[in-house]
Amino acid sequence: MDLNEKLSEDQKSAMKGGETLKIGVLRLLRTRIKERAVQKRDDLSDDEIYKVIMSEAKKRQEAIDLFEQGGRGDLADREKQEIEFLKSYLPPMLSDDEVKALILEAIKEVEAKTPQDLGRVMKVLMPKVTGRTEGSKVNKIVKTLLSEQTEEKD
Repeated sequence: MDLNEKLSEDQKSAMKGGETLKIGVLRLLRTRIKERAVQKRDDLSDDEIYKVIMSEAKKRQEAIDLFEQGGRGDLADREKQEIEFLKSYLPPMLSDDEVKALILEAIKEVEAKTPQDLGRVMKVLMPKVTGRTEGSKVNKIVKTLLSEQTEEKD
């Protein structure tokens, strides 16, 4: 069973069980997946669905920050519950050490020497980390490591 089928089955179960939080999250998520599939003009792979899930989780994190600034802890708590539910569909997240190891491996693989090699490193790296960590976090670490390599050679 692929991820899209699992989401569909879970939505049916949530509807039967009357779980309003799950129903709402799954409806929205499946809508976003369908939108992305229409844009692509093809069904989404599990990795592409992971990207959609991570995007939805990121939106909720931003909402949490805003709700907390506005003193709306009740709404922030609901968003936190939704994030936890969304995370249950993602593969286990990589630790910082695991991310760094994969980055160093990718740097060696493409023989990157300078920050200008960022694109080549990311091209090799992203399929390995999609859905398991945030792309922006990976990008920052790659830039830092490539900059350090350049400084060491000077």
